[in-house]
Amino acid sequence: MRIRSCELRHIRSLDMLLEQLTLQLPLPGGQVYSLDALYDALRHGVVGPFEIYWRDTDIARQGLGIDLYASILEILETIARERGDVTLDIHH
Repeated sequence: MRIRSCELRHIRSLDMLLEQLTLQLPLPGGQVYSLDALYDALRHGVVGPFEIYWRDTDIARQGLGIDLYASILEILETIARERGDVTLDIHH
């Protein structure tokens, strides 16, 4: 079975994150515009297995702000735990 890969780089805004996820996985229904929609799309809409690699997280923390960055990480970690076919490789 083919494993999809998504590499997140140079994330400076929520729009940039959502755009990269939409283009690389792809997310169902086209563009996702909120964290709730991101959770739903990753949880129920993307065919697994898939991997998410996130580099340059220091840039993301600065651009997103610590609270939004933490919320995104929580969503990704929850998805990986709940689905079991998602691998995260996040460089903090």
